[in-house]
Amino acid sequence: MSDIQHFKPVQKYETFSYLPEMNADQVRRQIEYAIAQGWNPAIEYSEKEHAMSHYWYMWKLPMFGEQSVEAVLQEIEECRRANPGMMVRFLAYDNYAQSQGTAFVVDRGR
Repeated sequence: MSDIQHFKPVQKYETFSYLPEMNADQVRRQIEYAIAQGWNPAIEYSEKEHAMSHYWYMWKLPMFGEQSVEAVLQEIEECRRANPGMMVRFLAYDNYAQSQGTAFVVDRGR
């Protein structure tokens, strides 16, 4: 019985949440990859307590055809400043598959 491990339940929001939190360079590289695939970037935000049970709010419109990683990072920062304490996530839509190519939480809302 002493071999049983007890894990503290932690809310998981998407695939990358099972990994250590990404630093700024890792986030940048993920955005670069999404843009290189031709996917359309978008940003969403939500209250932490509603992240799993409600739709997230879209920050502006998707950035159709955006090729600048800097422009996407600037929008993420603007969303953080305008919505302090909320969770912010990056999405990239694949218009050929008509689905999300990727989505991950950029700021878990402190």
